[in-house]
Amino acid sequence: MGQLSFPGFCLHWQVLAAAYVFLGLVTGAQSAAAPNTVVLDPATLADAKMRLGLRPVDPTLRTALNSLTAQADKWLTQGPWSVTYKKDPPPGGDIHDYSSQAPYFWASKSPDGCPYIQKDGERNPEADAKYPDHATRRLMFDSSYVLTLAWYYTGKEQYARKAGDILRTWFISPATRMNPNLNHAQLIPCANTGRFIGIIDWSQGFTSVVDAAAILATGAPGWTATDIEAFRQWNVDYLVWLGKSQFGRDETAATNNHGTYAIMQSAGVALFTKNTALAQKKANLMKSRIAAYITANGSQPQELSRTRSFHYSTYDLIAYTRIAAIAKKVGVDLWGYKGPQGQSIHGAVDFIIPAATGEAKWKYPELEFDAREASDIIRASADAGNANAKRALGKVPALLGGDLYHLRPAAEQLSALP
Repeated sequence: MGQLSFPGFCLHWQVLAAAYVFLGLVTGAQSAAAPNTVVLDPATLADAKMRLGLRPVDPTLRTALNSLTAQADKWLTQGPWSVTYKKDPPPGGDIHDYSSQAPYFWASKSPDGCPYIQKDGERNPEADAKYPDHATRRLMFDSSYVLTLAWYYTGKEQYARKAGDILRTWFISPATRMNPNLNHAQLIPCANTGRFIGIIDWSQGFTSVVDAAAILATGAPGWTATDIEAFRQWNVDYLVWLGKSQFGRDETAATNNHGTYAIMQSAGVALFTKNTALAQKKANLMKSRIAAYITANGSQPQELSRTRSFHYSTYDLIAYTRIAAIAKKVGVDLWGYKGPQGQSIHGAVDFIIPAATGEAKWKYPELEFDAREASDIIRASADAGNANAKRALGKVPALLGGDLYHLRPAAEQLSALP
């Protein structure tokens, strides 16, 4: 467990949080057990919650909380969503299967549109129109996470009940639950009924959903013991599919961001389901990826070859930073790991800092450069001790719609792609 350090003494964070609750200094928030989150650090969450209960409130935290609750209030009137709400069943005929269309493939000029042609980085609007699961799973990811965090920090029951309803509808209720597989993700019309790389639809966002469920499990109103066990079992089954299916094995072996995300996702789900040995195995596997796919100067060649090279360089780093957080919980230090030529996660962050801060122009292909995509990655690296990242703080353009990092301190995908 984490600790909070102060001059002259060190106090376990659970004791400190309990003391503040006992003294009545935490206002407007529930007293709950520590969440067994897989990416977010429980100590950091508890510290932020404690400081929100003090007067005067830290202005940075107050601003973040205002943004968080504003987003949560909007989600209260939306959803829930389900894979069963789509008009047509996916290939195979089971409406409970998740399905999506490869976003960068476009119909050719032939009468039937076949074959579909790849245009890397250019998203085909047809994909979401024909296969809405891709869009609705993002709504489910974002809403359940924001609503849960809003409940954690404010104690307002309506946030927890809405988050629980969203998760229960997508994962648990027999009539609407998703089957725990991605057999029909990112299919290409005329070519196949799904591809292993479709697992990327799920990889990053789902670990935030798992963290949301872990927070709800600390005593959220409406999230019952039955819900907790049913969601745990869904994850057990999904982890089996990730490990045994050919899709799962192929995605794990991918040499670009797909493989990084596949390993990160499996590590997070393993930790959530208390399969610590598998989580450790996946965390240690990431060392070989750092050595193989990050160069000595911090570049990621597989991502630099893309038409959206800055986006994919930062996107891959989200997975690296998130599994570093997971690994820490099972005794593996990925932040401190260096490959034979000094390759490291921090080094990869250093590589993107000059472009993200405007100190140098990004000199690789990029259809739509957006420095803000690097914001969370730089802060995660700074939190882990990177002096270069600490100096870069505040130099990346501000995020639109409110910055929640101080209340959910982990790198998140800050754009709609992929």
